[in-house]
Amino acid sequence: MPLPTPHEALIYLMVITSASDRDMTDVELARIGDVIRSWPVFEDFNHERLVAVAQDCQKMLHEKGGLEGVLETVAEALPERLRDTAYAAAFEVASVDLEMRMEEVRVLQLIRRQLDLDTLTVAAIAQAAKARLRTLT
Repeated sequence: MPLPTPHEALIYLMVITSASDRDMTDVELARIGDVIRSWPVFEDFNHERLVAVAQDCQKMLHEKGGLEGVLETVAEALPERLRDTAYAAAFEVASVDLEMRMEEVRVLQLIRRQLDLDTLTVAAIAQAAKARLRTLT
């Protein structure tokens, strides 16, 4: 299988984060769509390909390498300058329902390790997501 494009790699991380607890909620799926529609990194992505890209990710998860294989492929496909963006996209999906399950935390740890992100970057992304998702009540 050829290496995914950077867009596809970003989507793979959002999909595996959402699917980590074996329950891709409507809220998580909607957030993936929101990220793809609104983040500048996706401005030249063909939105009609989203379902096909998500299906490709699911196929890769069921192959021999499983989750580790997907993470290795993503790390290889992403330019270094997009690694923090990739983690931010995955974190966005994990935190959208304001409740992060242990499976999601574990996948985020694996992503962090595979993308070789430093502690300060990870903390900044987490804090920014919390601030963005905070409500008045």
